[in-house]
Amino acid sequence: MIDSFWKEFQNEMPEYSGVETPPSYYFCDNEKDADECAELVSEGIKQATTHSLPGLQINEKKLPATGDMAIVTDWHGIPKAITKTIKVEIIKFKDISAEYAFIEGEGDRSLSYWQKIHWDYYTRELSDHNLKPYQDMKLVCEYFETIWPKK
Repeated sequence: MIDSFWKEFQNEMPEYSGVETPPSYYFCDNEKDADECAELVSEGIKQATTHSLPGLQINEKKLPATGDMAIVTDWHGIPKAITKTIKVEIIKFKDISAEYAFIEGEGDRSLSYWQKIHWDYYTRELSDHNLKPYQDMKLVCEYFETIWPKK
């Protein structure tokens, strides 16, 4: 399914014809949120995601980089959109701005909503390693554009 989605994209966007199929993933740690985020990305509303630096380090994942591409799926692995990273910055949890929360596009797009859902997520993510989120925790803010489907 991922391969056919990628090939369809390459047929419509021939400038990517020589590019290998990028990694695919879903957002969040539950079906409801993963499916909602995939829809927000495919609509071009969600234009950023935020990783905890400790979470990336614990899971030995590389930091996102400008130019990275990904296939965003729903919870069941059905591809919904292709994104390209346009900017990455490291910011402390306490320093996330209302503008950034809006760009991330979830819920009512407010900073208070962003803080609550991300704090809860990082609590779950880090609890398996006997860690907890904290206000000075470094976050990796990944800005992206949805390059397909085009709206």
